Amino acid sequence: MSAELDNDREEVIVEGSGNIFADLGLPHGEEDILKVHIALAITNTLRKRGLTQAQAARIVGTDQAKISAILRGRVKGLSADRLIRYLLCLGRDVEVHIPPRSSLDRPGRIRVFA
Repeated sequence: MSAELDNDREEVIVEGSGNIFADLGLPHGEEDILKVHIALAITNTLRKRGLTQAQAARIVGTDQAKISAILRGRVKGLSADRLIRYLLCLGRDVEVHIPPRSSLDRPGRIRVFA
């Protein structure tokens, strides 16, 4: 099997929106991406603190199975609000910054800085 380059094809570079799911036409929205970022912060916090899933579950007031799901990135059925409350219970600070925009002619977007 050999690969040949098609030199006649013109490549087009398109700037992404910041939401890879939307760019690819997949059904994951801004909140899904936010929840995945929060789940990653929870995962990193548990590792840094050396907590087991059971210990973390007691701290945040849930069961071990839910913590296990979060650590595997399975956040369906969990709200961003609940995940943020888990982070707060684990000792993390959460800051929300809503900057002014010069143009309001397009929908806003969610960006996460950790």
